[in-house]
Amino acid sequence: MSLAGKTIFITGGSRGIGLAIAVRAARDGANVAIAAKTAEAHPKLPGTIYTAAEEIERAGGKALPLLVDVRDEQRVEEAIAQTADKFGGIDIVVNNASAINLSQSTEIEMKRFDLIQSINMRGTFVTSRVAIPYLRKSANPHILSLSPPLDMRADWFAQHIPYTLSKYGMSMVMLGMAEEFRAEGIACNCLWPRTTVATAAVEFALGGEEMMRRSRRPEIMADAAYAIFNRSSRDFTGQFTIDDAVLAEEGVTDFSAYRYDPEQQLMVDIFVDPADPHPEGGVLLPSS
Repeated sequence: MSLAGKTIFITGGSRGIGLAIAVRAARDGANVAIAAKTAEAHPKLPGTIYTAAEEIERAGGKALPLLVDVRDEQRVEEAIAQTADKFGGIDIVVNNASAINLSQSTEIEMKRFDLIQSINMRGTFVTSRVAIPYLRKSANPHILSLSPPLDMRADWFAQHIPYTLSKYGMSMVMLGMAEEFRAEGIACNCLWPRTTVATAAVEFALGGEEMMRRSRRPEIMADAAYAIFNRSSRDFTGQFTIDDAVLAEEGVTDFSAYRYDPEQQLMVDIFVDPADPHPEGGVLLPSS
C-alpha cells in the first residue's frame, strides 16, 4: 500500500479532516493540491492553504496551495488544470469542502439554505465532473466524498432538513457517478465518521470542549481514506463506508489511539445509529 507519486486534489483541506487526509498521503510522498478558501488566518479557526502546504511538505509530500471557492465552476476548472499541469495528472479527488447549518425548516434563512446546497452538493458535483477527464488517465482513479450512507430515515431529515439534503446530495452524486463511470474504472465512494471528530468546527460551532472530549481524532478518517485509495478502483466503487468499519476490514483491532480523551464515552455522529454494532464495542452516546 502506497500513494507515492500519486496526485490528490482535496477541496477544503486547510484544516481538520481534509488536512489529516492530505498529511497521511504526504507521508508516502504523494502530491497534494489543497483547494480551499482560507488564505488568511481566522481568529478562531487555525490553518490556511499555505500552512497546510507546509505541513504536507514536512510530512514528505509535494504541495500546491490553491485559493478556490467550490461554488465557482471556472475557478474549480482552473485549479484542477493547474494541479494536473504541475504534477502530470490527477489520481484522487476528495470532496471534503462542506458547510454546516443544523437549523430546522422555519429557522434557516434561504440564503443560508442556498449556501450549504451550493457548497456541499453542487460543489461535489462540479469538482467531480471537472476531474473526470483527468481521472480517466489514472491507473487507479478514486473520487471520495465525505458524506453519509443513504439511510432514508425521516427523523434524520426532520432534525435539520436543509443540511441533510445537502449531505445526502453529496452521497447521491457518488451513487450515480459510481455507476456512470463503472466501466471506465473510476471509483466513486463515500466515507463518514462513526463518531464526532475533534475538529475546529466541533470545538467552536457545535459542541465545544465537551463534544471534543467525546470525539475521535481526524486521523481515523485519514487512515480510512488512505485504505480506500489503495483499493482497486474497478473492484471497490459505489460504497457508503464508515471509518472504523473500513479500518476493521484492514485488520485494525485497537482504536484507542484515535480517541481525543480515552476516559470519555464516545458520541455517535449524525446520520449514524448509536445502536449499530461497531468494531470497538460499547455503547455510543447519541448525537442529540
